[in-house]
Amino acid sequence: MKKFFYNKILLLAIAVGLIAALVIAGQRHAVEIHNKQVDMAMDFDSLKNLSEREGLDFQEVLRKFKAAGITSLAIYDTTFEKLTRAGKVIAIYGADIITDYHGGSLNSQLWRQAVEIGAIDATRVYIVGRTLESYNAAKKDLFLRYGEDRVKSFAIGDIEVLEVKAQFGAFMSAPLGFDTEELDIAKKAGFTILARPKNFYQCTPEQIKAVFEKLDGYPISEIVFDGPEILGAPNHIDITAEEFKKRGYVFGMIEHTSQLQFYNQIGMFELAEKLGYNEIARLYAIPKDEQPKLLIETAVNRWATTDHERNIRINLLRTYDKPVLGLSLLETNLLYVRETAEKIKSRGFTFGVADTFDNYFPSRILRALVVMGVAAAAVLYLSLISYRVNANKKFQLILFAVLAVIAAVPILMGAGGKVRLLAAFLSANLFPALAVIWQLDRFRFARLKSQFETEEISTLQIILVAVVSLFITSALSMIGAAYLSGALSDVRYFLEFEIFRGIKLTFVLPLILVAVAFLQRFNIVDEVQKNISAIEQFKAILNMNVTVKYLLAGVFVLLAFVVLIARSGHTAGMPVSGAEIKIRAMLESLFYARPRSKEIFIGHPAFVMAMAAFLQKFPKSICFVLTIVATIGQSSMVETFAHMRTPIFMSFMRGIDGVLPGALIGAVLVLFLNFATNLRAKE
Repeated sequence: MKKFFYNKILLLAIAVGLIAALVIAGQRHAVEIHNKQVDMAMDFDSLKNLSEREGLDFQEVLRKFKAAGITSLAIYDTTFEKLTRAGKVIAIYGADIITDYHGGSLNSQLWRQAVEIGAIDATRVYIVGRTLESYNAAKKDLFLRYGEDRVKSFAIGDIEVLEVKAQFGAFMSAPLGFDTEELDIAKKAGFTILARPKNFYQCTPEQIKAVFEKLDGYPISEIVFDGPEILGAPNHIDITAEEFKKRGYVFGMIEHTSQLQFYNQIGMFELAEKLGYNEIARLYAIPKDEQPKLLIETAVNRWATTDHERNIRINLLRTYDKPVLGLSLLETNLLYVRETAEKIKSRGFTFGVADTFDNYFPSRILRALVVMGVAAAAVLYLSLISYRVNANKKFQLILFAVLAVIAAVPILMGAGGKVRLLAAFLSANLFPALAVIWQLDRFRFARLKSQFETEEISTLQIILVAVVSLFITSALSMIGAAYLSGALSDVRYFLEFEIFRGIKLTFVLPLILVAVAFLQRFNIVDEVQKNISAIEQFKAILNMNVTVKYLLAGVFVLLAFVVLIARSGHTAGMPVSGAEIKIRAMLESLFYARPRSKEIFIGHPAFVMAMAAFLQKFPKSICFVLTIVATIGQSSMVETFAHMRTPIFMSFMRGIDGVLPGALIGAVLVLFLNFATNLRAKE
């Protein structure tokens, strides 16, 4: 039986890279723990509508929601529809005025006089104010929004009237600008303001400056643009950036409904670059078509997970439109806000203006050491599947030197984005495979093997050895997690301007890497023959006769594997069952970070069973299948760190929290199988 040797120089390079990766991990953790303040926001209009539906005083409703945990009110551009409904102005379509005049139903002497002197155009919109203050505010915003070529004023008697060239329906719903009365109400009630302006058509620098000037004097928490483009896009984003910087405002970017990256607004990435990533916060809102389907408890847990795992720092809560049984609509929404705030606070968060990340980018030297360590791991793996390469240490070192230089030079020059992604991808695949391969070699040649070949061992001893092996292998796999994090960690990844791609492939490739290494070490087709290459075994497997029952079993396993792959990644490719949702909720309550199902219920139990199978001299084909399934758990632990928006400590704890219960499940399965085997032997 040939033995594979581990090149100590490659191991040293991996150790140096690991130290660099751990330094980066420590820096990343320090950045993340200083980003713990969340803005709890609700729409001003939603609370206004709630107070009107319940027949309650609006100021009292605001007071109750502030006490429940809301810190900001989201205020949008007003519209003439809102202003008219509030009785602040009157907007009338010219055609309606003329129709009413000729129909005899136009009672206003003002408008009758306007028609008679020919001042009314059927295609225009006409505005008068109920109060001088509201009229002057609307007049200023109209000229700013539409310009002098589309807005003109004229007098009818003692009354000034505004005429606007616009289609009435579109005009009534078009954004006009912030209503200063709404801003005043929010300020007086003690809220900060989440400002949500819309862009102008063919926006000008003067319009941009006017929007920001209107916000001066108000406590602005963040600005999150409303609509498909940011203020100033596409030609004057630099002006928007200047106004942001003058006032130190936080720029909020809306997470996509897929919970991955962002809702795409034209100009947002350019603005983010100009402001700096230390001025960016991520906003999330439960989709309006989804929230009515969620129980309050489910929505509350969604928010806690959102802030804890996805670096969301602006929570825009929607109101529920239907009350919970036994509560009024107001009480229902207050319960929702209060429980959400308490749940988030229990996770260590505070409330106020959204925290932002430091503009963190680690040292190029540290990053170069990390990618060099990945190069060493790649050469080490190659040496552990090829006897020829394993025997040629000089070739290993030359190959390592070449790969290390190719990887490190772009990093040191300040570039290397693709090199970093490749290094992260290789880390996620190589290190779990290397950890399992080392365990295979340990069972082939370690003193442990010779001891168990000469002594009779108990089931408890087998379980103890298997569980310890799982712990050791998991620790080695975590080296890959450190490397993955070290390759990618920077503020762009924390905020999801950049993401790790290839997660689904990362789920598959370690299994292939381990399978090749296993077949190079063991003959699963004919255990009598030794040192049969992986290629020869693969050919033999393809030539085997298969019965229908084994074929059906293979199809079932393949389908299960497809489901696992579809369920992995940033977004679920398949829906989650109600039973699994309940299991997840239970695990959430039991652990700091919910372990991944494929680790706790599949990979880690299979690892314990695989080690037990080796010790009990099961057929190598069984050991092979169990080892491949065991690799799922190891690769999943590392894959967790590919979600760079999740704090590194949480990813670490998620992996740790899955090992012990997974080991216990595996131990129970080994006990059960041994009991069943012994019982059957006695029959």
